[in-house]
Amino acid sequence: MAHSKRFIEIIQRLDTVYAGIHVGLDFTTPFELLIATILAAQCTDERVNMVTKTLFKKYPHPSVYVTTSIEEIEEDIHSTGFYKNKAANIHKTCMILCEQFGGEVPKTREELISLAGVGRKTANVVLTHCFEQDTIIVDTHVTRLSNRLGFVETTDAVAIEFALQKKLPQRLWNDVNHHLIAHGRAVCKARKPNCSACIIENLCPSKEKVFS
Repeated sequence: MAHSKRFIEIIQRLDTVYAGIHVGLDFTTPFELLIATILAAQCTDERVNMVTKTLFKKYPHPSVYVTTSIEEIEEDIHSTGFYKNKAANIHKTCMILCEQFGGEVPKTREELISLAGVGRKTANVVLTHCFEQDTIIVDTHVTRLSNRLGFVETTDAVAIEFALQKKLPQRLWNDVNHHLIAHGRAVCKARKPNCSACIIENLCPSKEKVFS
């Protein structure tokens, strides 16, 4: 497989700035990360961490969610937004975990996406950070930077994931998650990227464009 030398150099350069940066969600177990990632949809990591600080103490196991009303879960996660859908998904996911997986978070993508509210992105987050599997997590930052860097011309997350996998050796897949997301937050922002402060500016085909 022919990998992209430019993409490899981009990741290596970003590593000099963002090495050691990991997922922004606070968690201690795969179950906590699963719940936190569901809550993180359309919500900042900072807000989720504020909510889960008490949430994880109240709900240490899927069985506790199962025996709690959805209305009470809604109240506990209200500030994360879209709380009705999230509460329903969390409740159903915990039922599935208890009934089909012995209360444990499964370790395969196929099993993870069988859970309510869990798509490929959420599954990859859990697989990468809890089970040491190499995946590429496509969030809004990875989507934006992949397009600006000219590696894809699509916003389809699955298409982007597969395209980037072909352009990088597997040993660097997890670095995409850390480095592109961190760079997207700090420098290559959605509305106005700070190209003058960008360590990969000369490797970016979008550097001459004017972003508004």
